Amino acid sequence: MKNYVLLFLISIPFFQSCKEKKEDKKFISIVSLIKKQVAHVDTSLYPIMKIDIIDSLHSDTTYIRREDFGSIAKDFLEIPDLSVQKIAQKYKEEPPRYDELMNRVIISYVPIESEKEEIKKQEMLVTPSGGGDKVNNIIVIREISNRDSFLQKKMLWQLDKYFQIVTTSQKVGKPEKTSVMKVTWNEDK
Repeated sequence: MKNYVLLFLISIPFFQSCKEKKEDKKFISIVSLIKKQVAHVDTSLYPIMKIDIIDSLHSDTTYIRREDFGSIAKDFLEIPDLSVQKIAQKYKEEPPRYDELMNRVIISYVPIESEKEEIKKQEMLVTPSGGGDKVNNIIVIREISNRDSFLQKKMLWQLDKYFQIVTTSQKVGKPEKTSVMKVTWNEDK
């Protein structure tokens, strides 16, 4: 009897290792790209300008201090990092598409269970090149919806130039509100 118990205890790790393991996903870390951009702007001499537009009626332009740039870009810095396996397991990569008109390859990551994740899409537009591909744009869509309100943020980061966040919100019985925040630092080049 002791031999059977010992054999059973020894065999448990073997059977557990035979279980199907989830395959490690190799996604590009969009957060890392954004962090590099923020670090570059933090050490640059670019003038940083922020333009706020509310319901396309009111516009306000201000210059931003370099040390405040990271906090203004926080919506991008807080997206899930898909290079972390625990997070990557919740997402899937859509088949890459080539847009001939833009000459861009579009790489998209979407949640497997869309209703459980706030980030509905992380997307990169990449210019293919023999000398090395270049990421040009990053697009992120975030949605938060509950029974009494809706919030959507459509975020665009044009590498080395600007980022923009279009926020749409609505509460029950209230009109929809839309605001645009655009932050530029090197857009004229």
